[in-house]
Amino acid sequence: MPLRDIDDLERLKKINAALVSRVERSMDQQGNAFSLFQTAISLENRVRNRTEELHATLRRLEQSNIDLSAAKESAELANLSKTRFLAAASHDVLQPLNAAHLSVSALAEVQASDEGRKLVRHVERSLETMEDLLRTLLDISKLDAGVVQPEIGDVSLEALFSSLRSDFLPEAAKKGLSLKFRPVNVAVRSDRTLLRRILQNILSNALRYTRSGGVLVGTRHRGDTIRIDVADTGCGIPEDQREAVFEEFHRGTSTLADAGLAGGLGLGLAIVRRMAAALGHPVTFSSKVGRGTIFHIDVPVGMAAAEPAMAAADMERPRGYGLFGTKVLLVENDMDVLSAMTSLLERWQCLVRAATSTDDALDLLGDTAWVPDIIIADQHLDGGDLGTSTIAEVRDYLGRTVPALIVTADGSEPVAKAARAAGIELMRKPLKPAQLRALLAHLLA
Repeated sequence: MPLRDIDDLERLKKINAALVSRVERSMDQQGNAFSLFQTAISLENRVRNRTEELHATLRRLEQSNIDLSAAKESAELANLSKTRFLAAASHDVLQPLNAAHLSVSALAEVQASDEGRKLVRHVERSLETMEDLLRTLLDISKLDAGVVQPEIGDVSLEALFSSLRSDFLPEAAKKGLSLKFRPVNVAVRSDRTLLRRILQNILSNALRYTRSGGVLVGTRHRGDTIRIDVADTGCGIPEDQREAVFEEFHRGTSTLADAGLAGGLGLGLAIVRRMAAALGHPVTFSSKVGRGTIFHIDVPVGMAAAEPAMAAADMERPRGYGLFGTKVLLVENDMDVLSAMTSLLERWQCLVRAATSTDDALDLLGDTAWVPDIIIADQHLDGGDLGTSTIAEVRDYLGRTVPALIVTADGSEPVAKAARAAGIELMRKPLKPAQLRALLAHLLA
């Protein structure tokens, strides 16, 4: 019906209101659509900005990772360089230190007065402290650089305890302390050298920080693990120093002063923690101030039967010290060490012929009336010669396996393996003359 034909006023009002409402809704929808359009554009811009910021952050993170990787590689190279430098430096320092040890030992044998012998002992103790510090710093450097590779095998605890007992009994007796090892016929899975060093450092600390009583070493089975306990009756470790004792150069000064004791270098337990970590042997301790400390080392049980207790001990026991008239071929290129070693051997009534290289050594054998009873050689000689090769050539020239000993400041594993493969004994510089004399007697017996 056309609008002009409607004469009902109320009806017209309703139609008008409906039309107005429809127009308003249409306008609102258009406004809402425009608003939504604007919002969409704004959100798109914000998403684009955030995406660009995220990409920039990811690029920075990637660059940071590259920089961190490069820094890590540089740090590792620097650490290895430091280790090589310390190894070379320690070798150069240990050479004159070895000469000093040998000279002081020879000097001790000619001292007639008590005052002279006392001064010699003071010098010897100072040299031993220097040696311990150098070796410990080198060990820490190697462990931190990750270049120490444990050689895991079955280790007889009784043989190890026997060796430690012979080393530490004189020190314990000098302090009036008891030192006891409970017998144990068991083998563990470990690196013998590193495990011995761990126990050696713990025992050294136990004796150093104990005024009265003593130290007891024992073991306990804990499933497939052997727990080695080292208990002392020393000054104990305060609660607030339980972690600090494993830090370098921590010596528990206040505790030691209260107990009237003198500390060491503060490196023993730092070495223990690093070596134990390399072996995977947990090290813990319990302690009471004024009553003592017990260190625990957990080591896996070995797969083979333990060696008889006395067999290893008997092999380490020298059968005598008779070196009178022993003919020694000494091959050493450091003239100070050569002079000091010759002087010491001659004081032991040995007949010494000295050389600095393989050719020199072979030239000395031209006199068929002189055949060496034993060969002592440094590993690194003049002209790039190696002591192990020199010994092999001398043996080949003589046609027999002459007892031989490599004396070197090179503590690397390849040197030790080469010596073992050739059936050559190995001693590290600086030498302890008493140990050298005992080993010579054992080789000649």
